Amino acid sequence: MKADNLSVLRVSRNWYSPECATLEELKILTEQRVTLRDYPLAADISGGQVPIYDCTALRRLAALEDGRRMIMAEWLEVLKDGPGIVVLKQAFDDSEALDHVSVQFDKLIANQKRNGQESGDHFAKAGANDRIWNALEKLCLFDPEGFARYYANDMIALVSEAWLGPAYQITSQVNVVNPGGEAQIVHRDYHLGFQSAEQVSRYPAHVHGLSPFLTLQGAVAHCDMPVESGPTLYRPFTQKYGPGYLATQSPEIREWFASNHLQLPLQKGDAVFFSPALFHAAGSNQSRSIRRMANLLQISSAFGRAMEAMDRARMARTLFPVLSKMKAMHALSACAIDRVIAASAEGYAFPTNLDRDPPIGGLAPQSQQALFRVALEEGWDPARFDAALSERVRCTQT
Repeated sequence: MKADNLSVLRVSRNWYSPECATLEELKILTEQRVTLRDYPLAADISGGQVPIYDCTALRRLAALEDGRRMIMAEWLEVLKDGPGIVVLKQAFDDSEALDHVSVQFDKLIANQKRNGQESGDHFAKAGANDRIWNALEKLCLFDPEGFARYYANDMIALVSEAWLGPAYQITSQVNVVNPGGEAQIVHRDYHLGFQSAEQVSRYPAHVHGLSPFLTLQGAVAHCDMPVESGPTLYRPFTQKYGPGYLATQSPEIREWFASNHLQLPLQKGDAVFFSPALFHAAGSNQSRSIRRMANLLQISSAFGRAMEAMDRARMARTLFPVLSKMKAMHALSACAIDRVIAASAEGYAFPTNLDRDPPIGGLAPQSQQALFRVALEEGWDPARFDAALSERVRCTQT
């Protein structure tokens, strides 16, 4: 069949390639400015781009259902169509609860070090920071009362519902950037932000648009964060850029971000929430004594799940000897075998236990499908595959 110009155009419309991302488009998009007329519930606009909210005033307004809806509607439009980021001053009004949880986080970090645990990082050198993966569950089990006081917070619930609706799920990773800690590279976040350029290019453009609506990113400041301590760097409005998941992997655009970001100092108890598609990166801690502690919140939509529960590992174990034999006998082509693997084994590395399965040496751990393909290619016997698959399953369970 001969492809005509319309067919070629459709391909370019529905898939992004690295060449789609241009610095000139980003510059034009990010030159926008906003004022308090655009976001009247804000107390201030930082740098003409980032709305700053006084949570003391918002709590009075949120006491009424109409006021609560007004706040959520404004935040929703900031995150979706506006700068893509909101700063909530004194999001935590219970400073005692915040300080108590900071102490608990320090205890958890000390426990990890005593156990010789290495914490990888998606966008920084392994070991450069102190990390607590799955800090949500660990805090809950370590100190349930402290957990209850902390996550009773009204602002976390309000912004989560504004972006994701009422059935959201919270995960948390504590990040402590010590004095001398270097900046991360600019990136977008989960889901597509944790994929390589090659993987990202395989997803159609509408999936690039959908991914940011499945997650909300946030950070709670557990200490004062002046600029010298390296609070997160942002570039407002970049969440609206279609090929942005590829743009953040361009050396030219990374260099532009390094010189054209916005950096917002925070005080203890402040919180910042942003679209996972916003270009951002943790800054360098140039202070002499500030251990910059933030509780990084990744809040997910309840809808990112399949309708049926199934044991994909069991399916993979059953299929492995069958596909090994078919491969040896040339009964199925390599492409056909790949399609069988895609229909059966788990193709996504997440969710996983990042203590057992840290992202060292890459953005994401190995998936069941990737393991299956390696095992077939290298001619493993079923016992070896079963052992490796069991370890992979163990990593996905708490």
